[in-house]
Amino acid sequence: MSVETELYDLLGVPPSASEGEIRKAYMRKAKEHHPDKNPNNPDAHEKFQEMAAAYEILNDPQSREAYDTHGMDGLKRNGGAPGFDPSDLFAQFFSQGMFFDPAGAGPGRRGRGPEVIPHDVTLEDLYNGKTVHLNLEREAVCGQCQGSGAKGNAKPKKCATCEGKGFTIVHSQIAPSRIGTSRVMCQSCSGSGSKLKEKDRCKKCKGEKTVTEKKRHEIIIEKGMSSGQRIVLPGAGDEEPGVTPGDVVFTLKAAPHDSFERSGNDLLTHVKITLSEALFGFSRILLTHLDGRGIEVSSPPGKIIKPEDSIVLRGEGMPIYKRRQEKGDLYVILSIEMPDEQWLKTIDHKALESLLPPKRNNPEPLPETVVEVDYEESDIVDVRSRSFPASDNFFDQFVPQFGGDEEEDWEDEDEYEEYGHGMGMGQEPECRQQ
Repeated sequence: MSVETELYDLLGVPPSASEGEIRKAYMRKAKEHHPDKNPNNPDAHEKFQEMAAAYEILNDPQSREAYDTHGMDGLKRNGGAPGFDPSDLFAQFFSQGMFFDPAGAGPGRRGRGPEVIPHDVTLEDLYNGKTVHLNLEREAVCGQCQGSGAKGNAKPKKCATCEGKGFTIVHSQIAPSRIGTSRVMCQSCSGSGSKLKEKDRCKKCKGEKTVTEKKRHEIIIEKGMSSGQRIVLPGAGDEEPGVTPGDVVFTLKAAPHDSFERSGNDLLTHVKITLSEALFGFSRILLTHLDGRGIEVSSPPGKIIKPEDSIVLRGEGMPIYKRRQEKGDLYVILSIEMPDEQWLKTIDHKALESLLPPKRNNPEPLPETVVEVDYEESDIVDVRSRSFPASDNFFDQFVPQFGGDEEEDWEDEDEYEEYGHGMGMGQEPECRQQ
């Protein structure tokens, strides 16, 4: 156990943290507090230097052991940690745009990361498929100056602030008798190492090297796609000279449906039938599907349907992604709609009662004590929400009706594949009435 924890506290990790955890914490904190990301915060530079120093010490096994054993005094006795340049990790913090070569060879470039955009879809969209046309705005390399930012044959001059290096050296005291040194991107030239005079700037991009443009794109939502699946437009992201443009990724986000719920390639819906249909059967359009088709179903003769009985309509579920001729199944839960009081007033009660099964008698033998209580209607849903708060395994006690085997859980596919290389994720089911 370390006798001091100040350096660990700076990085937000416990003294028991592994080297990997310390490294990740430093990268996260350095990205958050780097001076270039906080130009209006005068304390950002000092905070960044403190974290760099903490990482320098804790990342080296010898200096960390000395610090854990004797605190900062142990570091003085141990001669301090080996030299460290926080710009070694700078390239990993900012994967888009400029980074610094740790060897001091100047600025370099790497590709941009993807831009992820949520895209709302309906269950009908995922069932039927849909083509969407939209305009995207992005930064594109200026066509007039070809991304140089200069007018005509004008050439940028070496930045006087950083002497063309693209970075400046800063020093700060990180402990008594200890000075830290690190590189920080030059604010004057934004790390490029050179600057253009105002009169030499490109008139179209004003020396910024990029211009804003709108471009029309088409995204295809294929039949059977899932909420959470991705559609990728390669290279449609922002451009920058010398940098590979990133992709634009649309992540599908399906809204809950009023009538259907989805589990992988299967669908579930609730349908009400009358008491007469429950007793004597039915042959009618039971529901309207997601593509507008009426689905006609006939119950077997002599079959009495009980409340919450379920049936399966094979091949009427979701289209299977990339297998257009195949579909999952549609499960229908049947609830019985009882007649209302107005209907009861129109019929002969005694005649009806004589046709129905007899009422139940009291149990035999009778209990020793019988207490008469009032009949009062209630909302069982409200009672259950107050008495039995839902938990992850709340429904485990019920025998599953949807999906076949009792061992199958009611949940979406755990696939995640892109369009081309999409991904599919699950969604929470919610029961609704048809």
